[in-house]
Amino acid sequence: MKLAIAGAAGRMGRVLTRIVNETPGTEVAGGLEPEGSPHVGADLGELAGIGRLDVAISDDPLSLLTRIDGIIDFTVPAATLALAELAAQARIVHVIGTTGIDQAGEAKIKAAARHARIIKSGNMSLGVNLLASLVRQVAATLGEDYDIEIVEMHHRHKIDAPSGTALMLGEAAARGRGVELHSRAVRTRDGHTGARAAGDIGFATLRGGSVVGEHTVMFAGETERIELTHKASSRDMFARGAVRAALWGKDKPPGLYSMADVLGLE
Repeated sequence: MKLAIAGAAGRMGRVLTRIVNETPGTEVAGGLEPEGSPHVGADLGELAGIGRLDVAISDDPLSLLTRIDGIIDFTVPAATLALAELAAQARIVHVIGTTGIDQAGEAKIKAAARHARIIKSGNMSLGVNLLASLVRQVAATLGEDYDIEIVEMHHRHKIDAPSGTALMLGEAAARGRGVELHSRAVRTRDGHTGARAAGDIGFATLRGGSVVGEHTVMFAGETERIELTHKASSRDMFARGAVRAALWGKDKPPGLYSMADVLGLE
């Protein structure tokens, strides 16, 4: 499967290049960086530290997407939405790990999925997706007698908050309770907020250092607290999940899928 990497010069892009290169059945077929990037024209393998691959980074997505089977995209919302439209035209696989996409952007991705095979997730790791499944089950079992709080921490360079993974876990908790997350989410607390409302799903965001990603979902009752935690120690797990998703989507019909679909958790 010929795969390209969006944001190929970034930290995640370099990891993806390495993982695609070492995964049986996949080939590094291209990389993208924005026009004007100093990395345009650089060899992907050399940039990723794995030796020359004779595959250069491009700033022309239209040309690239006509000669690949799929693209893996951990970039920024504006770039992802543009790629989704092009992926629909090319009818290829588009794996999206980008977070921070607003409701209007989500609608555009859904429209693109009428022609492209889009696999989108706030987190591509096996462990996190299993955690989300557990969170949904626990939330459904315990009910509103237990308060739900989601705490996440990432490195100082992360630009969106709460993380896409935290929001994914919040969605899982809301689904377990049969409610809409947007109507129950509390993302900030400051000053005299009053008592906590029953049924709220709270979020707390921490940023610092080089933390790859840590998430804890707390179910706090009157006499006990249950905590479900995932700690990422390497970006490799996100890359391996994304490549697995691309391979899974190769022979699927057009549509919008999640990692839960890839892993058979739905």
